[in-house]
Amino acid sequence: MSFWRPVSRLSTQRPCLTSVMALRTPTVRRYVSTKEQIRTKAVIGPFTFKAAAAFLGVGAGLLLYFKSEKNKVEILRKQKEIEKNSPQSYGKPKLGGHYSLTNAETGTPFGSDDMKGRFALIYFGFTHCPDICPEELDKMADVVDQTNKKIGENILIPVFITCDPRRDTLPVVKEYIKDFHKDLIGLTGTEEDIRKVAKLFRVYVSSPPESMEEDDYLVDHSIFFYLMDPEGVFLDCYSQNSEANDVFNSFSQYYKAYIDNGGHINTAPILIKEK
Repeated sequence: MSFWRPVSRLSTQRPCLTSVMALRTPTVRRYVSTKEQIRTKAVIGPFTFKAAAAFLGVGAGLLLYFKSEKNKVEILRKQKEIEKNSPQSYGKPKLGGHYSLTNAETGTPFGSDDMKGRFALIYFGFTHCPDICPEELDKMADVVDQTNKKIGENILIPVFITCDPRRDTLPVVKEYIKDFHKDLIGLTGTEEDIRKVAKLFRVYVSSPPESMEEDDYLVDHSIFFYLMDPEGVFLDCYSQNSEANDVFNSFSQYYKAYIDNGGHINTAPILIKEK
């Protein structure tokens, strides 16, 4: 007796490739970054608390540095402004020096040493001058009045020195200066004395050589105010074209610069003792 057992057909279907690959391939995690992010990370690096502290420290240092540089620039700007507003002089001539003449008010010697400690404004002229000298002395009086009012008295001393000593005797000069200012000091001397002082200030003086005291003649001379500091050093000169306000403003700058540099002014009245 034979037995027959049915045999199942072998399946001809192929297993799912996806399932097989899933069994054989391990799981891989992928992190996707853009090119810009990669570049940023490469430049900056990892941002940590230590990096943050260093960044803040550098920032604070730069802030202090820029503040310091700003202060230096501001100081330099102020210095330039001061220099700009201060009186400037280039190639200043050496004028003035020691001299002694005669005070027409008192008949006693008076000169450069007696003006030490004060600024002086000096003018060379002559009493018989018909127009220019009186105009210039009026201008000088205006400058002195402005100084007395706006800065103080006995700071700027006005001085008239004659360049015609043959006619400008003590009584003549004494009477002449009364018409201009109470502080004006009139000086005269011998022809030799006047010649020496004029040479110190490089003043041009020309008068007829054969003229006599009683003659009526004109004297040709330089027309300037000479500004001297309290040490007797020449500062500046002002021509006939200078206005009183211009002279005062210029003097004010010299005065301020002198005081700012530690200078001292003797504001006591000049003692004038009669002979």
